[in-house]
Amino acid sequence: MSQPRVTVDGRELFPPEPMQRVLAALATLAQGECLELLLAREPFPLYELLRRDGHTWRTRLEPDGTYVITITKFSAA
Repeated sequence: MSQPRVTVDGRELFPPEPMQRVLAALATLAQGECLELLLAREPFPLYELLRRDGHTWRTRLEPDGTYVITITKFSAA
């Protein structure tokens, strides 16, 4: 997995703004590029959209309670 080109810090934002920012950022990425999303909760509704559109992601929980979701834009390769 490549280094994230974009970071969206949604920890202090209210839904649906973090999802809107992620979707807008994904639109700017080339296939295979990734972005990083920081949140205070796990974004289950976002996962469904990512799955539907064929993107992949990895989620990790940091000791401070931050969820770090690394999303890779769909790649046909």
